Amino acid sequence: MDTNNIPKQFCDNAFAHYTAESFSIGFSSGGNANVYAFTPAHAKRLSLMLAHNIAEFEKQHGAVTTEWPLKQESPIQMKDLEHENGND
Repeated sequence: MDTNNIPKQFCDNAFAHYTAESFSIGFSSGGNANVYAFTPAHAKRLSLMLAHNIAEFEKQHGAVTTEWPLKQESPIQMKDLEHENGND
């Protein structure tokens, strides 16, 4: 897949929630969010892939500094998404 030809949005926040059977991972851009469901194995592979790519990036461009948990609350919270979907 040629990723240069895929339209892109800047992701300004990501969030995750899990149950015993799945992970829900959301990505927001402005006032829009897309949420994707992953099996636990797929979520783990996503984590490993991101760790690998970040390590490769840091080899070329230097260390990325950040903190976890992020001290700033996202304007979009899981409770807001649950309310929009009628899952109060």
